[in-house]
Amino acid sequence: MNAHPNSLSAGMPFVELRSIAKSFGPVEAIKNVSLKLRSGRVHTILGENGAGKSTLMKILAGVHAPTRGEVLLRGEPVTFGSPHESQAAGISIIYQELSLATNLSVAENIFAGHEPRRFGIVDFKALMRRAQDLLDDLGIDIHAQTPVARLSMAQRQLVEIAKGLSRDADLVIMDEPTSSLSDRDAEVLFNIVTKLKARGAAVVYISHRMDEIMRISDDISVMRDGQYICTHDKTATTIGALINLMVGREMSDVYPPRTTPLDAGRAPLLEVRNLTIEGKFHDISFSVRPGEILGFFGLIGAGRSDVMNALFGIGRPGGQIVMDGRPLRLRSPEHAISAGIAFVTEDRKHEGLVLMHSIAHNVTMASFERKGARFGILDRRFEERETRDAIARMKIRSAGPHQAVGDLSGGNQQKVVFSKWLSLKPRVLILDEPTRGVDVGAKFEIYRVMRELADAGTAIVLVSSELPEALAMSDRLAVMREKRLVKEFDTTGLTQETVMSYATGAAPA
Repeated sequence: MNAHPNSLSAGMPFVELRSIAKSFGPVEAIKNVSLKLRSGRVHTILGENGAGKSTLMKILAGVHAPTRGEVLLRGEPVTFGSPHESQAAGISIIYQELSLATNLSVAENIFAGHEPRRFGIVDFKALMRRAQDLLDDLGIDIHAQTPVARLSMAQRQLVEIAKGLSRDADLVIMDEPTSSLSDRDAEVLFNIVTKLKARGAAVVYISHRMDEIMRISDDISVMRDGQYICTHDKTATTIGALINLMVGREMSDVYPPRTTPLDAGRAPLLEVRNLTIEGKFHDISFSVRPGEILGFFGLIGAGRSDVMNALFGIGRPGGQIVMDGRPLRLRSPEHAISAGIAFVTEDRKHEGLVLMHSIAHNVTMASFERKGARFGILDRRFEERETRDAIARMKIRSAGPHQAVGDLSGGNQQKVVFSKWLSLKPRVLILDEPTRGVDVGAKFEIYRVMRELADAGTAIVLVSSELPEALAMSDRLAVMREKRLVKEFDTTGLTQETVMSYATGAAPA
């Protein structure tokens, strides 16, 4: 990570945004936003999904042109007509949504579009060497020759970060960079941010994880409904004050408490006995009762998501899956759905939604054959009713049931994924990173619905890389390490330090 030739001394403004506005047709996504981004400082942009943060960053990245206002670069007005012009000016952006080609190697992805060449031909030897040097410098433990298709979501996120840093930049924009990362991998990112600051780069950081915002930020700006609200020095504010500014309302407790006592004497609804898929996970056994939330925590690569896939009929595990005392043969997701199991996957865009389709089509996608169709024809009244109920229940911000899901913010997309499965009224609900990339307001709505479902008797299995979330929302917590379940806890009085000691191997299994 060498300094850009035009880098500025620490503390000096690198970019200034003056009265920026952006409209898409009749919709004004950004209204009169002004910011100063200084070299050698981390400037966090905080706001709910749909607040306009990503649109603002895309203006800096040359993806969108502002409808009004101006951008000053090193004190001079500038217009970016394309991402290439923005990159040439020393601006690099790392997007939340991955843009990697899975059929190519890590190295080919990192240097896509600016590969080292010799005699006009890509120099693959130099490409691999430069990519590996960059990965090693960043502290990312991935081999440059590895095909991206073989990487986990977290590893792909780290490659996306390396890709964004493969060009020297004076301004680095990071949009939800830790959304797929474990605490250990997030430390790699924080070290990268420290290096960028040390060499005088300005860093714009977008995240919904309040603890990390308070850890790495220097300046924090709040946006709400497309408008600039305020900017605070990190030392002059608190998490509670920032949340109130962001959502425009008081939120006394982000994690709603259990209101109905758990009946510990009830027989398990779901039992897993010695579940094994060679190379993915080994000898997994646990149970979950009606109305209980069983959390799963582990570092990236521990095997949690693979276990959840097996519970949803993906893969051919050895061992037993038992529901109501009867063994299940789950050979496909269809079998799992028929048994009353629903699955909110980690990758909502590729596995949970059809982005070009409407909210209505997505909400009823899993349920219309069972509940809303006669002779194979969709009952439009059913679709309309289910969708309007879902929009009201989950507080989905949209233009209506027929808006394309791809046009919604990430948090609202996740609410649509939830609604798709809730229309089936599942007995077991598997949630794999359900609040990934979701703002604190949307998280609160998801947690609230989780509590409602548990109170109504749904058994919930929650996979989360956010340890505070896993502890606050779970009744019991299962810890995985190296593809095995190593410890199970009651969460009452359980500390993060104890959990991490088992997740990292510091404590004996």
